[in-house]
Amino acid sequence: MWEVSFGDEKGSHLLGWCPLHIRPHITCGAGTRARAQGNGSLVSGQGLGPRASLRLGSSRSEEVLDVREPVLKAGSSVSSRGGPQGLLAFLSVPLLVADVSDISRLLSAFHKPHAGLIQAAQQLLSDEQAPLRQKLLADLLHTVSENIAAETRAEDPPWFEGLESRFRSKSGYLRYSCESRIRSYLREVNSYASVVGVEAQEEYSRIVDVMCRELRAAQYNGSYFDRGAEAGGRLCTSEGWFCCQGPFDMDTCASKHSINPYGNRESRVLFSTWNLDHIIEKKRTVVPALAEAVTERDGREVAWEYFYSLLFTSENLKLVHIACHKKTTHKLSCDPRRIYKPQTKPKRRRPARKCQ
Repeated sequence: MWEVSFGDEKGSHLLGWCPLHIRPHITCGAGTRARAQGNGSLVSGQGLGPRASLRLGSSRSEEVLDVREPVLKAGSSVSSRGGPQGLLAFLSVPLLVADVSDISRLLSAFHKPHAGLIQAAQQLLSDEQAPLRQKLLADLLHTVSENIAAETRAEDPPWFEGLESRFRSKSGYLRYSCESRIRSYLREVNSYASVVGVEAQEEYSRIVDVMCRELRAAQYNGSYFDRGAEAGGRLCTSEGWFCCQGPFDMDTCASKHSINPYGNRESRVLFSTWNLDHIIEKKRTVVPALAEAVTERDGREVAWEYFYSLLFTSENLKLVHIACHKKTTHKLSCDPRRIYKPQTKPKRRRPARKCQ
């Protein structure tokens, strides 16, 4: 129950759904004064001017927030008993929250939403015409529909829609997805043999075979996408959260992109647009450098392990959101000191001592 007064006018507004519980007492002022009391913190009101402020306080603390763009015109009111109006008001009133704890409570409300929130959001989305609120509602429903903890097909059938019946677990499919990417890199390396000169093709093919055996032993590094793998062998948390590692020329992702493909089917599909980007480019740089090293080895042994790490491992691979995948030339080259294995100098035999 909210008790609201605007100057001399008083009235009661029932909000059946309050997503946030910040303070037991809220005062709105600037021009027309308004007061709201209740056990929630969702604000509805009348006559708030363009520079209205919200004073959130209790017996211990008090904070002032600005309402820059009020959407409730003079004479209007919000009233709801169990319907979606509370959620609509929440989406409509842009509050600039100054207290970190308030934001934390907001996040907690959406972290474990109840059925009423989901039902209200679905009802609003079905009738909503404003693109921004459509996006907010759709994103909310997308988030709350995630079933991250579920792992098997029996536990989360919608997640497996469109996948072959042989995939029985989420980790199994995502491991396969990563393996498929690595296999495609191997095919590219193998196909380059036709470009190598005839005299070097045999050695080039031999090195590719060695790499192939190494990849088989490592199960094509499928553990990178497997949340059940050892911490050092995966690119995600134990819950399945992946964070964008940023463009090839940056240490981190400025946009803080993240995704959990284990959550729901849509996240699984969207994750397929994320890229394993080669910092030193595979097609433009690494593979041609390998072919050149084989051709010009002149008795030296090519350090295939170095090229293997550049082509197939996280030493040279960054997981990036599609917006962070720069298609420009990276202008990076292989380390010339690591292309060939160090040559061991033969030990000089000491001449035998003559018996005296």
